[in-house]
Amino acid sequence: MATYITTNELAERLHYNARYITQSLKDRVLFEGIHYIRPFGGRKVLYIWEVIEDEMRRYSEEEDMIPMSKGGVCHG
Repeated sequence: MATYITTNELAERLHYNARYITQSLKDRVLFEGIHYIRPFGGRKVLYIWEVIEDEMRRYSEEEDMIPMSKGGVCHG
């Protein structure tokens, strides 16, 4: 069963600002139909926690990542 969470709940779990999620991650890293849905075709966005968690785990297990000075990584 999937756990659907709001942007604010996702921000709390990831320790990110909700605005950063909406402006920087949504539709660049987190995609509709994969990482989030719009229930009943409305404007509200619900994120699918298990999919996001699996995605984070997958990226953190990659060995060819080079840490960058501002906290990002280079996928060398």
